[in-house]
Amino acid sequence: MNKRTMKKFTEPGLRMCLVIMAAFAAATWFFNETLAYVEAGIVAALIVYAIIRERQRRRELQAFVETVTYNAESATNNTLIHFPLPMAVFRLGDSGIVWANQPFWDMCGRSSPVFDAQLSALVPNFSGKWLMEGKSRMAGLLEVNGRKYEVNGNMVRSGKTEETYEFMGITYWVDVTEYDAVRQEYLASRPIVMIIVVDNYEEMMKPLTDRQRTELRGALDGALEKWCDGKGGILRRIDRDRYLFIFENRYLGGITRDRFTLVESIHDIVSPTGIHATVSIGAGLDGSGYEENYSFAALASDMALSRGGDQAVVKNKYNFEFFGGRGGEVETRTKVKSRVTATSLAKLIGDASRVFIMSHKYADLDSIGAAAGVVCIARRLEREVKIIVGEENSAGALIDMLRADEHYADVFINAQEAIVRADNRTLLVVLDTNRPEQVEDESLLMACSARLAVIDHHRRAATYIQDPTLSLYEPSASSAAELVAELMQELVEPSDILSVEADAVLAGIVLDTKNFTIRTADRTFDAAAYLERAGADTMRVKGLFKIDMSATMARYNIMKQAKLYKGIAVVATQETQNRIVAAQAADELINIAGVQASAVLYPMAEGGVAVSARSVGDVNVQVLLEQLGGGGNKSVAGAQIRDITLRDAVNTLFAAIDKYMDTN
Repeated sequence: MNKRTMKKFTEPGLRMCLVIMAAFAAATWFFNETLAYVEAGIVAALIVYAIIRERQRRRELQAFVETVTYNAESATNNTLIHFPLPMAVFRLGDSGIVWANQPFWDMCGRSSPVFDAQLSALVPNFSGKWLMEGKSRMAGLLEVNGRKYEVNGNMVRSGKTEETYEFMGITYWVDVTEYDAVRQEYLASRPIVMIIVVDNYEEMMKPLTDRQRTELRGALDGALEKWCDGKGGILRRIDRDRYLFIFENRYLGGITRDRFTLVESIHDIVSPTGIHATVSIGAGLDGSGYEENYSFAALASDMALSRGGDQAVVKNKYNFEFFGGRGGEVETRTKVKSRVTATSLAKLIGDASRVFIMSHKYADLDSIGAAAGVVCIARRLEREVKIIVGEENSAGALIDMLRADEHYADVFINAQEAIVRADNRTLLVVLDTNRPEQVEDESLLMACSARLAVIDHHRRAATYIQDPTLSLYEPSASSAAELVAELMQELVEPSDILSVEADAVLAGIVLDTKNFTIRTADRTFDAAAYLERAGADTMRVKGLFKIDMSATMARYNIMKQAKLYKGIAVVATQETQNRIVAAQAADELINIAGVQASAVLYPMAEGGVAVSARSVGDVNVQVLLEQLGGGGNKSVAGAQIRDITLRDAVNTLFAAIDKYMDTN
């Protein structure tokens, strides 16, 4: 406290009074000199008294301030020394400990203070970076000698050293070992709800006698009980082909590390007719309770089935995680299901004011062929119908062939025109994709979300079109065109189908089956036979696949750059490629002996890298490219990776191949 400040507190406030009294004494001089002298003496005495009293009060106040300061400093020092929590002051530059109390040294296992110790040496996992970031609490917990601590603190400036200020950190260590143990036990005891579905239950049971069915059902029950044993849960059959398993979160880590061994072990159960059992598993966690976890499990099991079955899917509050699924898709379609779906689609079309058909970006023969089939159905039901297609597509020859027919003269429009025409009764049919980011125009998808139908044969990805009015997901189908052909059989007569429409739908099937060499089943050939009876001509269809000489040379130039990596032929070309040519090169590469799958990478004109992948072996390229943000099915997949160089994309693909091979 300086003199001016102290003087302010010690002065009794008599200055003005003394001045006034002196003025009166001076005035009295003119009337009575004797009285004036008396008054002057009194004023002088008062001045002397005020000075003496001021000095006395100053000494008293000084002593009081010193006493208070000493007591405060003593209390502070005593508090720091005997503070019950471990406390340490250290230099942020080199983590050297400036001072620490005894509880801190006890925490570090030292009976007495250590001279010139470093905090990072005593607690190896400690870093003061969080203090320099302005935070008052360290993220996570630190374990020291078997105890867990929450570290709080702040940063202070200690002084100037060589033109720079030195900063120190003050830390307080709170022992939360018991609290964390309770927290970990709470998290470990959280409920997990799992739904297990036997994919091919009906197919396995259909031709069997009652005794054989009982034995097979017992074998399935035994396999599930064996897998669930030791997990402290409850397993119950809730339907003929469905089981509910509830257990604690502490066991989920082991299940996921083993990658749901039930998916593989269940294959050991074989029906008397030679059919191997397969299961789809959906697990739900992180919900607010059993009800929400059950809804997550139901979504996960639906996702597993929509991806072809024979796999497991874990759904939490934010996303999906996939396990297995490298085998072929399990056939789940039936004639009854196709008939029910066709009836529902007909009702939607009949109630709509108009019908818009949209597929994925860069529409191909499958999406346009399937669209032609839906146009035929809508025309039969006497509804206005339009196909939305972008300028960039790989089905130019088919679109030109359709436009040449008078029924298709004004069917093809762009997305902007469709948005202008759409109303609240417009039905949008999305074909050959189930991902909102891949459709031709997301704005149109949102505008028509009230009436929406999705028909797709690709495995469902983590992002998918949610809550459509009608959905037909069949990963076991060869193509979207095959699915539409089955709907046509239920809704239109062969005489209602234009020959150009039959050609278009058949072209879609031919494209995705590579001339009926992959992903074919009896229903694929049934659909092709139906289309041929409706007027499809295989020679006209073959003409849609012709390419010019320059495209052929470009395809073989791509193939010359192929390198084999773990059975997968990988091409990374520096030049931007035509999408069709790149896909054809990937198709050709899998015809080479020793090649299980192929991947062609090339830079896109708009930036980023495109990947086209094919497979004819055990490699599931859809699972492989999902790690790159792509999708597709077991045999055909693709991806578009934004904001990445070709070199980084290749390295990312190699890492994805390594992970796929390690886990499968």
